Amino acid sequence: MEYQRKDIDNKTLLDLYVRMLKPRMIEDRMLILLRQGKISKWFSGIGQEAISVGVASAMTAEEYILPMHRNLGVFTTREIPLHRLFSQWQGKAGGFTKGRDRSFHFGTQDYKIVGMISHLGPQLGVADGIALADVLQNRERVTAVFTGEGGTSEGDFHEALNIASVWQLPVLFCIENNGYGLSTPTSEQYNCKNLAERGIGYGMESYTIDGNNILDVYNKVSELSQRMRKKPEPVLLEFKTFRMRGHEEASGTKYVPDALMEEWGAMDPITNYESFLTKEGLLNNPKIDRLKAEIESEINEHLQLAFSEPAIDFIEKDELSDVYKDFIFTEIRPNNSAVENIRLVDAVSLGLRQSMEQHDDLIIMGQDIADYGGVFKVTEGFVDAFGKARVRNTPICESGVVAAAMGLSINGMKAVIEMQFADFATSGFNPIVNYLAKSHYRWGEKADVVIRMPCGGDVGAGPFHSQTNEAWFTKTPGLKVAYPAFPYDAKGLLATAINDPNPVLFFEHKGLYRSVYQDVPTDYYTLPFGKAALLKEGNQITVVSYGAGVHWALETLENHPEIEADLIDLRTLMPLDMASIYTSIEKTGKLIILQEDSLFGGISSDISALVIENRFEYLDGPIKRVASLEIPIPFSKKLENGYLPKERFAVALKELLAF
Repeated sequence: MEYQRKDIDNKTLLDLYVRMLKPRMIEDRMLILLRQGKISKWFSGIGQEAISVGVASAMTAEEYILPMHRNLGVFTTREIPLHRLFSQWQGKAGGFTKGRDRSFHFGTQDYKIVGMISHLGPQLGVADGIALADVLQNRERVTAVFTGEGGTSEGDFHEALNIASVWQLPVLFCIENNGYGLSTPTSEQYNCKNLAERGIGYGMESYTIDGNNILDVYNKVSELSQRMRKKPEPVLLEFKTFRMRGHEEASGTKYVPDALMEEWGAMDPITNYESFLTKEGLLNNPKIDRLKAEIESEINEHLQLAFSEPAIDFIEKDELSDVYKDFIFTEIRPNNSAVENIRLVDAVSLGLRQSMEQHDDLIIMGQDIADYGGVFKVTEGFVDAFGKARVRNTPICESGVVAAAMGLSINGMKAVIEMQFADFATSGFNPIVNYLAKSHYRWGEKADVVIRMPCGGDVGAGPFHSQTNEAWFTKTPGLKVAYPAFPYDAKGLLATAINDPNPVLFFEHKGLYRSVYQDVPTDYYTLPFGKAALLKEGNQITVVSYGAGVHWALETLENHPEIEADLIDLRTLMPLDMASIYTSIEKTGKLIILQEDSLFGGISSDISALVIENRFEYLDGPIKRVASLEIPIPFSKKLENGYLPKERFAVALKELLAF
């Protein structure tokens, strides 16, 4: 192995050695502790230390790194106290996730590290968002994100590279090509000689680097980083290396040919570099022994701190309170009494525009939202008002865009994403439910992201543009869900959603966009989440709905003035205002719930169950749930009319009243 020191000073040469030696010695100890049952799992990076250490050493302390589970050298190079790492691996409170996640599945703003999740792909897009925030704030920084050769097969890899290239973001995409994805060899992962060749397809500079040569890694990343800070652009780096142990220790390495193991064993990054430094006169055996003794002493001291820490206790209120970042709602009332009679789509647009004025750090992203103004024209004129840096057309890659929004939040900004149709959230489902929803509970990091969801049927758009899929997200702890039915609510709730540092799915019914008008204050204002609206009052029955269902219920009650009903518009589904429902049921004794979503597993099921559990004694009849049929939404108008519950609601309402 040849080493080119170039202009690296002696201190840096030695620092690189110590920085590689420390994670190797920690790993050796962790493998012993694993066999002793003192840690539960271990993903080894033995033989790959040069990549983690070289990349981290070439970057500045304020630049974000997004490592994987074989990048212990990133954490130690950033000088995270070892006892905190040891506590993390033992699931103790002194770690970074309060025992809620394991190994390297954590981040820390103090050290500018954003850890992985097991769904490998999203972190690549998160790096895009972090880098975008740096560019928008004129900070001369780069972001480095790691993946393995197996992870490059995921769609998120391609989405992230495409976004970074189109937006010219200073991201170092670091592929650790270590030969195997668990047991699957590279020949079954991709069909090209070098993964770096993929950079050509994205108009991106790329390099293949000897990942076991610390100086090759350090020199190249230093050179690229210095340039990228001044001239932002992405670079794809493929580090050729080898995984000397199993995917995780239980996997073993029986599938690896002995000759291959011996070949790579001879290219060990530490022993070879040690020989180089010895020839340079910078190391000798006594000095090596002294350095190892110092590291061993540090490991022992910090292990003792971690071992002496008590096991974490389950405290229910603490677990529940950490799902969301604290948000104290501030009611903002209009500064003047001026109102304008506008449509729901206009209210959304005005609310979004005024929030852009309120928050200089707010970025809007989505397909066709810039000059075109979005398919529903919600952002028409926004480019003229705020510029293309803040109103950003995106490629068609929902997963990458959601992940980028998370990156913006991590790096101190706010993001609103327009899903062109709520149906398309399926393409971004993973980062929504696994990244945005879980980050605060896992490691205390907010997800300051609003996803606008144009949804709903009754517009003849068929099964891929008409779904009301709110139940996918009300099921997921960590997400908030708003679903206004009127322009006034839409504007005020959207302002609150954007102020809230937690992820919000904001549903906007397409069928109501241009059919519902209301007097709406022209000035900026907010409305609280978790507070339903009582639209009608009566003693006979309680009607609960949201979205278009509210208007169907209103129409039915207007056609039957003899029915005296409390009509409750939920407005938000998470948090859910059960108190208003309970109060009404205590008065009326009967409950009917109307939703546009299909019946099974919808929000009406949870409301019904909660009422049965908590107000059963007040009921004078069975709870009725009315919803769309258990079929995909059909296109033909007659078929769609049969699918939707409008007509069935009136029948069910009369049946319950007659009970």
